[in-house]
Amino acid sequence: MSSDNKASSSGTVRWLLILIATALLSQTALNLVRPVTTYKLISLHADSVTIGAVTAAYALLPLFTAIYLGRVSSRMRQIRYLMLGGALLLAVGGAGIALSPNALLVATASAVLGLGHLMFTIGGQSSIARFLPDTELDKGFGWFTAAFSAGQFLGPLIAGFVLGTGTSADSPERIASISLSLWIGAGCALLAIPLLLPNLQPKVSKKALPSAPGKKKTSAIGILKIRGVASHMFASLTLLSILDILTAFLPLVAEKHNVTPTAVGVLLAIRGCASVVSRLVIPQLSAHFSRQSLLTVSLYIAAATIAIAPAFIDSLCIAGAALLVGGFFLGLGQPLTMTMISTSVPPLDRGAALAVRLMGNRLGQVALPVIASTVAAGMGPGGAIWFSCALLGASAVEKTIRR
Repeated sequence: MSSDNKASSSGTVRWLLILIATALLSQTALNLVRPVTTYKLISLHADSVTIGAVTAAYALLPLFTAIYLGRVSSRMRQIRYLMLGGALLLAVGGAGIALSPNALLVATASAVLGLGHLMFTIGGQSSIARFLPDTELDKGFGWFTAAFSAGQFLGPLIAGFVLGTGTSADSPERIASISLSLWIGAGCALLAIPLLLPNLQPKVSKKALPSAPGKKKTSAIGILKIRGVASHMFASLTLLSILDILTAFLPLVAEKHNVTPTAVGVLLAIRGCASVVSRLVIPQLSAHFSRQSLLTVSLYIAAATIAIAPAFIDSLCIAGAALLVGGFFLGLGQPLTMTMISTSVPPLDRGAALAVRLMGNRLGQVALPVIASTVAAGMGPGGAIWFSCALLGASAVEKTIRR
């Protein structure tokens, strides 16, 4: 290997490590803030429909900005600026929720939080698609999303520890603990900023640089028409939406059964930890099984096991075991869909394709929590989670038929 290739390789590895570290911090912040937001709303005497609407508000700004930000990421030479802005908005959103005196302002701050998450995610995913060779995409997306899952493990665990074992929804102690948790989340997001300030991203990308004069870029509709892309996006949408609905409604299910916030934090952490493990072994699994088969099996098993958790929330062993298995298979889905979509489109359009994927995700995150909260109004908060599991199953069936 030449000295130039060695330098390029070391620069790529260094940048991937920075992506992993900042993803861990930002996702710890996000996944600390989001379940605590439900407890904040409960303390404001919000019902399941309001909680569903606030959950949907999180994805409202990203729904309208995803394509634009994806195009921006394809043109930007310094993608870290997009990630810097995202980390800052995550902090602002967390602080805003902490200071909000009513559900409307909580929803507004949640929308800011969602935009911050979108900016950071597009920046990170576009970096991997741009700088890593195609043969390394599974590993790159796997490690990057493993950091997301680690944040999904640490965030709820910290939140549960701070909120404690009390079950009084609006006691002064609970309200103070909610505010403290939200400020800790904002602080975690701010810790990612110093890592992104130095210009450490690789100097050279793959064959397609951010700008390629004379080549017409594929439209969002054109991307969706590419074989398999719409199917992968539906799978991605259902996988992400169930995480949102699980995070928002499991605390509500627990509150109805007098299960403590600490227990909820542990359950959500189990799910996140299992996803970390699965994402770390994706390269090994991909070497033995096709991505299509892995994704389809993951959808079936996740749908069946996650549905058990709300039904047995009183038995932490059963609920924990269900979320352990379900979390492992949920963890496989997102990086697989990222790779499958990235490799389905020309290199120049990968940033835009990932943005279209994120826009589809956000559309699901806006619509599905509202629909799920309507189901919850009739069936109880567990109904929202079962509705999401049914969508996972529908995606699995669609992929089975497509094969």
